[in-house]
Amino acid sequence: MSAASSRMSEVVALQHALQEAGYIAEGPLAAAILLTLDLGRPLLLEGDAGVGKTEVAKALAAVRGAKLIRLQCYEGLDAHAAMYEWNYQRQLLAIKLLEHDERPMAEKEQDIFSERYLLTRPLLEAIRCANPPVLLIDEVDRADEAFEAYLLELLSDFQMSIPELGTIHAVSRPVVVITSNGTRELSDALRRRCLYQYIDYPDFAKELAIVEMRAPGAAGELARQLVEFVQSVRRMDLVKKPGIAETLDWTAAVLRLGISTLDDDGAERILETLSALIKTRADRAGFTGRSSPASRLHVDRRALAGRCRRRPAHPPHGLCRIPARQRLWRRRFDACARRCECGRRLRRRRSCAGA
Repeated sequence: MSAASSRMSEVVALQHALQEAGYIAEGPLAAAILLTLDLGRPLLLEGDAGVGKTEVAKALAAVRGAKLIRLQCYEGLDAHAAMYEWNYQRQLLAIKLLEHDERPMAEKEQDIFSERYLLTRPLLEAIRCANPPVLLIDEVDRADEAFEAYLLELLSDFQMSIPELGTIHAVSRPVVVITSNGTRELSDALRRRCLYQYIDYPDFAKELAIVEMRAPGAAGELARQLVEFVQSVRRMDLVKKPGIAETLDWTAAVLRLGISTLDDDGAERILETLSALIKTRADRAGFTGRSSPASRLHVDRRALAGRCRRRPAHPPHGLCRIPARQRLWRRRFDACARRCECGRRLRRRRSCAGA
């Protein structure tokens, strides 16, 4: 067997293992995961929210039988919340107890800043595990750019520097999965240390397989109708396109109401479930209660597009850029000006006639 065919068999085997864990992975993604495991490099997954990036790490941890350690990033995240923190309460209590200790001050400080007063956070916990865990750094684009600098040492050398203790090396190298929704551009230094894979919205066949696997009660024609409707909704000009999670939630809501098919008769009941699929007010305003002959809900594309677009490229008139209240006051001002002009003309004619 050649090296290429052997590698292809490994990719297929990983796809089957991930599918048994509840995740359907395409060939390029499975190949990127294999490279991550072989090279020991972090894997950066980028894509829109709701395409299943976080589920990759969960499924990978299930396949490897490893512990999943998750760091949820947010604005203002710093090293103390992500790496380590000192237990200040216990340190203050220890200082109080050491007031009558006759040992030198250096020994007291070494005792206070020891590992028993150290609170491990997700990043430090990941490199101190005896068995290699799966470290998920979720939505790194939500954190500040300064936080990426903290990650560089960990992602390149798998070590962490603590001023009071020195450099802590990894006991075992974790499998690192980093996700990003693309809300901001990541630094080149972070990208250089990672393997990269972009995850797009699934096509019809993949999403149908996900629905049939996660919601067996919707298998058959109902699953096809649901996926077909979601696929058509994603092609529209929406503020928030529904992801796979919204598809599964909407499928569960449809099954909860006992709907077996998307037809004209149950259109009103189906509209009641759209709160699980459409998550913004502007997008919901474009959906109406009419049903089409194709057994799908009718979507008023013109109304939805008008609400989703911020401003037309070429306004038909200059007043379109003026808010409604200002247009009302402009009309009132113009009418008043016309009355004043008419009054001035009438007074001029009267004065001329009197002369």
